[in-house]
Amino acid sequence: MPADEGGRGSVFAEPKRGLVLEGGGMRGLFTAGVLDVFMENGVRFDGVIGVSAGACFGCNYKSGQIGRVIRYNTRFARDPRYCSWSSLARTGDLFGADFCYRELPETLDPFDTGAYGKSPVRFHVVATDCDTGEAVYRRLDRADADAFRWIRASASMPLVSRPVEIDGRRYLDGGLSDGIPLGYFESIGYSHNVVVATRPHGYRKSPSWRLCLVKPFLRSCPAVYDALASRHVRYNATLEYIDRRAGSGDAFLIAPEEPLRIARVCHDPSVMRMIYETGRRACVKVLDGVRAFLSPAGA
Repeated sequence: MPADEGGRGSVFAEPKRGLVLEGGGMRGLFTAGVLDVFMENGVRFDGVIGVSAGACFGCNYKSGQIGRVIRYNTRFARDPRYCSWSSLARTGDLFGADFCYRELPETLDPFDTGAYGKSPVRFHVVATDCDTGEAVYRRLDRADADAFRWIRASASMPLVSRPVEIDGRRYLDGGLSDGIPLGYFESIGYSHNVVVATRPHGYRKSPSWRLCLVKPFLRSCPAVYDALASRHVRYNATLEYIDRRAGSGDAFLIAPEEPLRIARVCHDPSVMRMIYETGRRACVKVLDGVRAFLSPAGA
């Protein structure tokens, strides 16, 4: 298992409670609803790890900003600076990098960097190394420019995003290499984990028929193409592992009961709010079970 670059491979001496957040583009608004219910009810975790949208939205749990995710997504849903084909044509990023990762968190809907830095919660993200196709895990202790580069890297989907360069290496969407990093979190000492998935329980991913179409566009990143081609195998194996861990009482899974009726990209605030409310309802339904699972007696 690759080492956590932020934590330098440190392992906790005692069991810790973790929160594992899947990505999925705008399906992540389901996760945002779950997180807001957790924050409103004082449900605490020692560490959080997010992938793609799980990273973008999950960082607000560490900063304690209830409602921020649904607020800025609905406010800027139709703003071409936030997400548009014109942004892709102008900048190479469907989600405008400067707007999403600088202007929005700095001025338009400020991210609470002070609260983030003071929080004892350890926040991690996953990105994919473009040259190796392997997962890279990073702990982000401060909400600075470097942290937002890692969050952007974790959420940078191939073909509609430029690779993000950090310290001389290129990174893309963490979902390519480790879509739901429960195994990694367990490997660094988080023994009791709540997993928030954005696909219904029982879902399995099929090989993508689009691979033959995207291959010409990934000639400069052959490892990314290979990761895409084998992604369904890794992802399905992860789902089976989560089922085993949840079945044995060592993990707690929160997932939508039905497929979320939202695309990876959405410009309709009413649909966004519907998915967010679905996440809230799902969390309220299992809140007592989560508390029991995380309690010392449950551990």
